[in-house]
Amino acid sequence: MNADDFPTPDADVAAVTPETLKSRIDAGEEVTLLDVRAQSEYEEWHIDGDSVESINIPYFEFLEDDLGEDVLAQIPDDREVTVLCAKGGSSEFVAGTLKDRGYDANQLEDGMNGWARIYERVEVSDYDGAGTLYQYQRPSSGCLGYLVVDGDEAAVIDPLRAFTDRYLTDAEELGVDLKYAIDTHIHADHISGVRALDAVGVEGVIPGASVDRGVTYADEMTLAEDGDEFEVGDATIETVSTPGHTSGMTSYLVDDSLLATGDGLFIESVARPDLEEGDDGAPEAAAQLYESLQERVLSLPDETLIGGAHFSDAAEPAADGTYTAPIGHLTEEMDALTMDKDEFVELILSDMPPRPANYEDIIPTNLGQQEADDDEAFELELGPNNCAASQESLAGD
Repeated sequence: MNADDFPTPDADVAAVTPETLKSRIDAGEEVTLLDVRAQSEYEEWHIDGDSVESINIPYFEFLEDDLGEDVLAQIPDDREVTVLCAKGGSSEFVAGTLKDRGYDANQLEDGMNGWARIYERVEVSDYDGAGTLYQYQRPSSGCLGYLVVDGDEAAVIDPLRAFTDRYLTDAEELGVDLKYAIDTHIHADHISGVRALDAVGVEGVIPGASVDRGVTYADEMTLAEDGDEFEVGDATIETVSTPGHTSGMTSYLVDDSLLATGDGLFIESVARPDLEEGDDGAPEAAAQLYESLQERVLSLPDETLIGGAHFSDAAEPAADGTYTAPIGHLTEEMDALTMDKDEFVELILSDMPPRPANYEDIIPTNLGQQEADDDEAFELELGPNNCAASQESLAGD
């Protein structure tokens, strides 16, 4: 059923923007959400938070002429309720139905699709390299990217295609030329923005080690090899090979201050090793990941910040609001980082979550083997990223 098929409610329904909802949740306000998508969609991906009460009742429960009291009893009548769905059609109908019955109800504008368009830029205050470093945050999927700015130049690491215009707008606002668009690896949870930015004059950079996976556009890109450096003003971005999550997984050390680890290491977990070669290749990839972490990442000074390409609900942001943490802190808090190789491999393989939604289409799209227009690319990305191993088994005790 699409939005045009729903009866028009008698009550006027106010719309809450995704940005307003996000600011309320960030401020710790008590928020009650009624998610009217199917239970399977809700269980896979929904809005959460310490101050969020989330209720799932599929919209079709509200289509009956005689709406049951058992349904209404699940919905608080003493506070504001924000109704949401996938795109905003069924939520308007349900919110209107509730208002007709005396509830204080509104709807989330554009539903979960609107939520997925939130993209925030936060300065990394503990960065002590040249220039300024920002972290991009997409709360709907936990995707993270980085913008390095110094002098009149900038580079973006792990850009998303859906936000190509945003990077160009931010560069213009900051008065800099966006010089590089750099990928850490072939992503499995979102469509990369490197090719889109390269098409408008930004130099696209991909790991040379990823080309053998079947990248079709390698001749159009700059290939980053281990030890290569990219200059952004007076800041240096050094290429650090860290295979494991994928064979071409590459980290970038930003002016000896922050290591952008892609999906190799997160502040609450480590990478899953099964997205390139499947379950059969996972043990070897997990062993390779262990070696990369021990030899290339944890060997850096303890004060070096780690900034991954994702964060999960289990991640606690730093005081500046970014999902970054010093290496020394992570080795103290994450047991997996102090194990021997056999223990590490066994642990990583013991409890992996479901693979990312649509990864079987996202990977070939990022390799250039499959096409997706902007709308199709956006739809492919909706849902959780699931690029990490299980946080429950890895994070401390």
